[in-house]
Amino acid sequence: MMLTTPDFTEITPTADIRKDRHGNRAKCLQRLVRLDLPVPPTVALPFDTVRAIAQGRMPDLAQVLGLFGPDTLVSVRSSSEAADWGGPGTILNIGMNDAQAERLAAIHGQSAADAFYVNFIRSYAVDVLRLDEDAFEGPLTPRLAKSQFEDEMEEEFPQDPTVQLAQVLKSMARAWEGTTARLLRQAKGAPADAGLGLVVQQMALGPGKGLSGAGVVQFVSSETGEPQVTGRYLPQGQGRAALSKSEARYIEHDERGPSLEDDAPETVAALREAALLMRTRLREEMQIEFTLMDGHLSLLDAVRAPRSARAEVAIAVSLAEDGIIPRHEALTRIAPNTLNQMLHRQVLPDPHRDVLTTGIAAAPGAAQGRICFTAAAAQASAAQGEPCILVRRETSPEDIRGMHAADAILTERGGMTSHAAVIARGLGVPCVAGATQLQIDSRKKSLTVPGRKVFHEGDIITVDGSSGEVLVGAATMIEPALGGAFATLMDWADAERDIGIRANADTAGDAAMAQRFGVDGIGLCRTEHMFFEAGRLTVMREMIFAENPEDRAAALERLLPMQRADFQGLFELMRGQPVCIRLFDPPLHEFLPGDREGIRALAEALDLPVSRVASRIENLQEFNPMLGMRGVRLGITVPEIYEMQARAIFEATIAASRKGAPVVPEIMIPLVSARREVELVKARIDGVASAVKSETRKEFTYRLGVMVETPRAALRAGEIAEHSAFLSFGTNDLTQMTYGLSRDDAGRFMSAYVHQGVFEEDPFTQLDIDGVGELLLLGAERGREARPDVTLSLCGEHGGHPQSIGFCRRAGFDYVSCSPFRVPVAKLAAAQLSILDKDLPCDVDLDIGTDH
Repeated sequence: MMLTTPDFTEITPTADIRKDRHGNRAKCLQRLVRLDLPVPPTVALPFDTVRAIAQGRMPDLAQVLGLFGPDTLVSVRSSSEAADWGGPGTILNIGMNDAQAERLAAIHGQSAADAFYVNFIRSYAVDVLRLDEDAFEGPLTPRLAKSQFEDEMEEEFPQDPTVQLAQVLKSMARAWEGTTARLLRQAKGAPADAGLGLVVQQMALGPGKGLSGAGVVQFVSSETGEPQVTGRYLPQGQGRAALSKSEARYIEHDERGPSLEDDAPETVAALREAALLMRTRLREEMQIEFTLMDGHLSLLDAVRAPRSARAEVAIAVSLAEDGIIPRHEALTRIAPNTLNQMLHRQVLPDPHRDVLTTGIAAAPGAAQGRICFTAAAAQASAAQGEPCILVRRETSPEDIRGMHAADAILTERGGMTSHAAVIARGLGVPCVAGATQLQIDSRKKSLTVPGRKVFHEGDIITVDGSSGEVLVGAATMIEPALGGAFATLMDWADAERDIGIRANADTAGDAAMAQRFGVDGIGLCRTEHMFFEAGRLTVMREMIFAENPEDRAAALERLLPMQRADFQGLFELMRGQPVCIRLFDPPLHEFLPGDREGIRALAEALDLPVSRVASRIENLQEFNPMLGMRGVRLGITVPEIYEMQARAIFEATIAASRKGAPVVPEIMIPLVSARREVELVKARIDGVASAVKSETRKEFTYRLGVMVETPRAALRAGEIAEHSAFLSFGTNDLTQMTYGLSRDDAGRFMSAYVHQGVFEEDPFTQLDIDGVGELLLLGAERGREARPDVTLSLCGEHGGHPQSIGFCRRAGFDYVSCSPFRVPVAKLAAAQLSILDKDLPCDVDLDIGTDH
C-alpha cells in the first residue's frame, strides 16, 4: 500500500510526484517505475519538507525508514527542479552500524563488511559533518575510523539509523541554502527561491557473493551523439566509483580488457533494453546507474546523458528522424548559443591545462599559433603558412589585414564590444580581450604576466575565445562538425523561421562562409575594410592628400577597378541574392599612420616632406572622430568617394548580371540624421547611375536606403523614408549615441554597472529594449507611415542575439543581419520563436536529470 504524507511520498506509478514539487530526479524515477524497470523502493521528500529540515523541523524519520523494512541501508540523492541547477552529492549506506556490519560480515565476509563500514564512516564525517578529510585518510579499520570520529567530535559514532539519516538530510538541506550554491544555480537561471527535493532510496548493495558490483552506462557518445556503449562496471563496487577506478571493467566485450558482458551477457542485454525503452518512452538518451547483487539487476538512477554541443544536436535530430519527437521539438531542445561551440575549433577539455592568463571571452572558438605583435608580422606569418596569434594592447582599423591573417586575437584592453571583439566575431576568429594582467612591450616584442616567464614573438600560445583563457603552448583541438545533423537542423530551422537572416560580409571569404550557412543575402557590406590592403592603402592616402577635387578623382580612379572587382565577386558569390553595400563610413584619419616611423614611410611614398605629411595628419585629427566628419558627412563634403563607389557598384552589377541572375544592389548611406543629406547623396548616385547606363547602354535597377544609427534619424524616419527604399537600424552606433557611451571604453566599468543594477545587461551585447528599442519602434512606425513598402532591418552585433530577433519579429522587421558565424544561432532562435508563437505542443517536462 502506497504511503503519502505531507512530508514525504513513496514513489509508485500512481503517486502524485511533480517536478515543481519533488524535483526532476524524483519525477524521473517515477517514470522508470511506470516502465516496470527494476528500481529499488524510493521515497521523495518535497521542497517544503526540505526547507523545514533546513530550519530544524524534521519529519517522522522512523516512519520513512519503516517503509524499507528492518536492517535496510538507504541512500539520499538531491532532486532539484531543473537538472543543471545542481545540488548536494549523493550519500550512500545510511544505516550502517555495528549490528549491520556484523550481519553483512556473515553474508558477504568480514573484509567486505569492513570496507562498507569504513567508507560510510568516512563519508558521514567528511561529507555530512564537514570534518577534516585528512583525519580519515589512509588505511582504516572500523574501530580506528570510529575512534578517529570520536576524537574529532568528542562523541561516539551514531548507531541509530534515524540519527544518521537526520544528519544527512539536514546537511544536504542547509548546503542547498548556502550562499555559494545559491549564486551558482542563479547563474544558471534558477529563481532565488528555488527549492530542493531529496530522494531516499533502498540500497541495492554492490558488494556481495556471486556476480555483484555497480556500474554506469550509456548507449550514446557524449562527444558525437552517435550510438556507442560508454561506461564501466566495478565488481564489488558501489555508486559511480566504476568511473574513477582503474580496476573497473568495460561494459561490452572489449579486446582491451575484461568486461561485464564476458560474465553476464544477459545483464548487458537487459541494460540495452532498458536504455531503448527510456529512449522511446522518456524520449531522451539516458545514462543509467545500476548495481548487481548475486546477479540481480537494479536500476538506481537514470539521468540525461552528458553531451557536447555536437552530441546535443545529433541526439535531438536522431530522436526526430526516428519519429520519437517531432521536428519542431528537436529545434526547441537546443539553446541557440549552444551552436557557437560547434562552429569553431575548441580546446580539448584537460584539467591540467597551463593557463597563462584570462580575459573576456570576446569571440568563440580556439586557436594556437606563434605570437605576432604587429599586423605586418601576422600577414608575413600567414604568407608562410604558419598559424599566428595577433597580440595588441588594443586593435585599430589599420590592423584589419593582420586580423584577417591571424588565427586568433589577444588584446590587453577592451571588452565584448571593442574593435577587436566586433571584428573577430565577424571574421569567425577567436578573441580574448581585456586580458589586463598582460604586460606587452611592443619595442622588445615581448609579453608576460607577473610571476610567469617572458614570451617573445614567435613563441606558441593558445587562445580560447570560448572560455577567455590564454594557454601556454599548443593545446589539443577538437575540430568543428558542420555536416550531418547540424545541416539537417539548419534545414528544419529554415522551414520554421518567418524572418529573414542575412549576413554581414565585407569580403568574398565572408560571403562564402555566409553562403555555407545558408543566408538570405548580405545585410551589411562595410566597404572601408576593402581599403586597408597594402596596395590600396597607399592610393587611399594619395586621395586624402590631394589638393583639389581633380587630384582626388584621379586617385579614386585607380581605386575604381579594385572596388568594382570586390563588388562583382560578392554579387557572383551571392547568385542573385540581395547585397546591401554601405558606402564609406570612417573618418579619413583612420587611414593615416600615427607613429613617427609610419609618417616618414608615408612621406617617402608620396614624395612629400615629412613636416607636410605630419601637418596634414594633425589637421585631420578630431576631438571626437566617431561623431565628426565621417559617414554621409564625408560623402557630402568629399563627394568623389561616394561617386567612385556608386560607379563601381553599378559597373559590377552589369558585369555580374551577364553571368547569372540579375543583380539588384542595395546602396546604404551611413550616419544619416537629416532628410537633406539623403537628397544630396541620392541626387549624385542617381546621376552616376544615369551616366553608367548611358555609357554601357545597359539597364539595371538598384535600391537606395539609409543606415539609421543616430537618434535623430530614428525620430525623423518618416521624412527620411520618403527617399529611402529601406531603413537598416545600425544598433551598434545607435546604442552608443543613445547612451552617450563609447563601446570601446564601456568595458572598464560595465561589469560594475550591471552588478549594481544600473543596467540589466551590457547594452552593446544585448539590445536595450526599453531605450534603444523604443527608438527602433518609433523609427519603424514613422517610416512605414510615410512609405508602407519600406524594408526594415537590424544589422550589427545585436542581429544575432535571440532576444533581438524576438524584438524584430514583434516589430514587423523584414530581416536581421549578423556576422556569418552568428547566422546559425540566429536561424535557430528565429525558428524557436516562430514555433513558440504557433503554440505547437511540446513536452514541457523533459528536464529529466543530469548527474549531481
